[in-house]
Amino acid sequence: MAKAVDTCSFCGRSGRDVKLLINGINGAICNDCATQAYEIVKEQFGKKKSTLDIDRNELPKPEEIKAFLDQYVIGQDAAKRYLSVSVYNHYKRLLQEETNDDVEIEKSNIIMVGSTGTGKTLLARTIAKLLHVPFAIVDATVLTQAGYVGEDIESILTRLLQAADYDVDSAERGIVFIDEIDKIARKGDNPSITRDVSGEGVQQGLLKLLEGSVVNVPPQGGRKHPEQKMIPVNTKNILFICGGAFDGIEKKIAQRLNTRVVGYAASKDTAQVDRSNMLKYITPTDLKSFGLIPEIIGRLPLLTYLNPLDRKALRNILTEPKNSIIKQYVKLFAMDGIQLSFDEDVYEFIVDKALEFKLGARGLRSIVEAIMMDAMFTMPSEDKKELRVTLEYAKEEFNKTDVNRLQVAG
Repeated sequence: MAKAVDTCSFCGRSGRDVKLLINGINGAICNDCATQAYEIVKEQFGKKKSTLDIDRNELPKPEEIKAFLDQYVIGQDAAKRYLSVSVYNHYKRLLQEETNDDVEIEKSNIIMVGSTGTGKTLLARTIAKLLHVPFAIVDATVLTQAGYVGEDIESILTRLLQAADYDVDSAERGIVFIDEIDKIARKGDNPSITRDVSGEGVQQGLLKLLEGSVVNVPPQGGRKHPEQKMIPVNTKNILFICGGAFDGIEKKIAQRLNTRVVGYAASKDTAQVDRSNMLKYITPTDLKSFGLIPEIIGRLPLLTYLNPLDRKALRNILTEPKNSIIKQYVKLFAMDGIQLSFDEDVYEFIVDKALEFKLGARGLRSIVEAIMMDAMFTMPSEDKKELRVTLEYAKEEFNKTDVNRLQVAG
């Protein structure tokens, strides 16, 4: 039987000086040397991926991508079409072969505008399930100009690197969804004499990422410091999808369309404007008026909008998608051996309240949670194996909660 060795055969350190010592037949290796050996082997024999691991014929077509999104997201056909085409073209760019015609397909970053709860983030999360490339969702609200408290712009790429398991080649062909892009809008239309460290400064920093350049990325994210080892990442082939609520941009659109003009001189065209959904008329000019700098708008050439959710859409969201809210609660109760069912008029009650509180699809979950809270608290300890939620039960449980917390300010 081989005798246990208490020092690493590579670096000579004893077992007390390392976290782990792995014994072999006539030697041992510590965790640090094992990690270094793995890196050396990976560098020597690792497969470099210059193209996608799928064939051109296997690519999901735009209609197939949209059909997949339809299973999880209700409505928003315009945004789905833009997103499907953008992702499909991104694949084609990655698979394009070297030619002598000097035609280079440029990426088309996309920006989605829609009020809260209309499905911007859900679209991003859903399309991530379908992709063959690394996908990261980041929040623009934590970003600040370099040197200030908060996260540097490069931390966006840190998330993508983490999603690609730190495979730089794979990350360099990934997709990044930047949520809450409207929160980095310039505070006023004129440049301020004070520092706007979470607004225009962040937009300026994003330019190099969106356009395509080699960026030094801190592996663990956060703020950079001089001693930190950086990972160079080329953003030329990274597709950026941005989303934001742009709360109040309807006023900018209305001003541009001159819908407030009344009287004999009013334009006849304004009569055709759908004032209940001003976002359908959004243009890059409105984004500039809101506070995005022209340079960043130019690097987001595809602009699409999400419709506000009406009663029919909210009703469908409750039950139709594969991952619908009602199906989630039915599964939660089923895990405790309880059969949960809802009367049809309960759905109408939930939709009524969601419309009243103006929270979009997110409001649906808050309302269902309020109705089901008592049952979720008591029933796992009881012997009852069935719960039928009637309209009377739903109203009684909902009225127990502090409904004011669901109200939208203003």
